[in-house]
Amino acid sequence: MEDNLVTVAIHTYEKAQILKSVLEAHGIEAYIQNVNQILPVVSAGVRVRIRESDLARALGVIEAMDRNEAVSQALEEENRLKTILVPVDFSDYSTKAYEMGFRMAAEKKAEVVLLHAYYNPSFNTMPIGDVINYDGGPEDDNIKEKVEQDVEKQKADIDEKIANGTLPKVNYQFVLREGVPEEEIARYAKDHNPLLIIMGTRGKDKKDQDLIGSVTAEIIDHSMVPVFAIPENAPMNGFDDIKSIAYATNFDDKDLVAFDKLMQVTKPFKFKIHFIHYLQKENAWSEIKLRGIKDYFAKYYPNQEIAYDILRGEDMLTTIDNYIKKNSIDAIAITTHKRNIFTRLFNPSVARKMVFHSNTPMLVFHA
Repeated sequence: MEDNLVTVAIHTYEKAQILKSVLEAHGIEAYIQNVNQILPVVSAGVRVRIRESDLARALGVIEAMDRNEAVSQALEEENRLKTILVPVDFSDYSTKAYEMGFRMAAEKKAEVVLLHAYYNPSFNTMPIGDVINYDGGPEDDNIKEKVEQDVEKQKADIDEKIANGTLPKVNYQFVLREGVPEEEIARYAKDHNPLLIIMGTRGKDKKDQDLIGSVTAEIIDHSMVPVFAIPENAPMNGFDDIKSIAYATNFDDKDLVAFDKLMQVTKPFKFKIHFIHYLQKENAWSEIKLRGIKDYFAKYYPNQEIAYDILRGEDMLTTIDNYIKKNSIDAIAITTHKRNIFTRLFNPSVARKMVFHSNTPMLVFHA
């Protein structure tokens, strides 16, 4: 008797691949069909098929997967929606960051965690970027006491702003840690998995360190939590001031995963997305991929206003900067993984130019 193939699930390409792997791990031979050969990663309606004789076992595996996934997603969402992490160093640009954090927390019904990490300069004489150095010495050995005084002053300022309505009333707490700032921030983010990290940076006329401050650069590069880096001169007070975001892509499948993260993090804010790809030389393949991207978003984000543009020019920074100005872009979103635009933008020599060149905030995702 012929053992026919039956369809047990219809998913996106990514989820179909995952299900196929799980079924095969349970000894159930599985096949996927209806894959877009040009852009498989944006395929929709991909069928997962098995032999009819394996149907009962496969349904049991799928049911268990659904239960585990539902529990995992619920726990993850609960944890992620609890906090917005804002590293502070009591400077003007970190003030901009925590004010943004409070307004974001009000929309997300989240709590703000203000984290200050300090170190004893007697053990480290190297500058570390966007943090305050406390000058210790024989006449001032109690570094922690000085830090705590700054924390109390910051709390008083925040409480005053909440009382007069400048900031929304949300729960917040201060976390004080001794150690290298980038390490302590990254450790806290890993342990507590906040929804978002918001970090302030100096304005473009004050950049004397590489990238956007060594601490912010390290967090962007290593944290798996989305990071919003906002220059102190950026003309915005909250996420509701963002009307347009440029999403930079190299048409990698992980960019699409990160795009979904962008939509989740910025919900319920409304803005226009500019899906952009920088192209120095003509490439017909990029045009084909762009058409696939358009089809994908038309199906899965029908209510989101999206523009699609391939940027051409000899100099990437100038080309992107001109696009930002021409289209009144309020923020640029970037996915961090190898071989994409982030890698090129944040090459040390290029990055310094871009940071001096622009006051555009950046929303960075790992994928």
